[in-house]
Amino acid sequence: MTRVTRRIFLKTALTLGVSGLGATALGWAGSHSFQISRYKVALERLKSPLRVVQLSDLHFGRWHGEDAVKRWVTATLEQSPDLIVLTGDIVDGACSLEREAKLTLELSRLKAPLGVFAVLGNHDYFRRNGTKEAGMGHMIAALEGVGIQYLTNSGVQLRPDFFLAGVDDLWKGVVNLGRALEQAPAESATVLLSHNPDLLPNVPSSVNLTLSGHTHGGQIRAPFDVGLYSISAFGERFQRGFIESDPRADSTVARGFVSRGLGTTGPPFRTFCPAEVIVLELEPA
Repeated sequence: MTRVTRRIFLKTALTLGVSGLGATALGWAGSHSFQISRYKVALERLKSPLRVVQLSDLHFGRWHGEDAVKRWVTATLEQSPDLIVLTGDIVDGACSLEREAKLTLELSRLKAPLGVFAVLGNHDYFRRNGTKEAGMGHMIAALEGVGIQYLTNSGVQLRPDFFLAGVDDLWKGVVNLGRALEQAPAESATVLLSHNPDLLPNVPSSVNLTLSGHTHGGQIRAPFDVGLYSISAFGERFQRGFIESDPRADSTVARGFVSRGLGTTGPPFRTFCPAEVIVLELEPA
């Protein structure tokens, strides 16, 4: 039996401590940095190119404040988008009117020729009416007052060849796909905003692409791209990136894209799963 000397014990403890500090530093750094992720997507019925920037899961609150939002907004504007979409969880929960005003001020800088649109996420519902904490309705009114239009089971024709729709949150709201898509012309390309990607099996084939967030890509992943946890009922399949029909799983699943998002749930910690601003170059098929 090997005798554990004080020297061996201290060396082992130091190694574990350094490893732990390194992992913590990595996770902290990962939650306070982001990348620009660019993709080209061909859409049927689209007649001319369209650049869309997607921001998801800002989780504005205790861990991600005005400075972070300012960086994300600046990066978005640098992409010269035709359209900006926010796919839910703008806030992490209830926040004071003063903090909400600072968030609104930063997001008011978002401008694009075809507009700025948003849908609700489950964390956007974690807000209470009262004198100190603003309700969800107050947040929507504040953001719509600076030009961000919410699509809650509704849609809008942005170009003769492009229709944008959005639905309520799958967990906390009431989703009505029929109402969101009822005005979508058959001759237009249609993009749907849904915070939660688990809606995809119910999305009709008339929708060319569904943009989602919610999963944070797993947020904390292991080396070699190993996923450790997923809040999606479909696990890693709906965790991040593009989702296509898979005859081995469910051939009816509509085409979707899931952003890894920008903020974090809980303490700011991300490993092997960078936060991202999404730039989608939509092109005619």
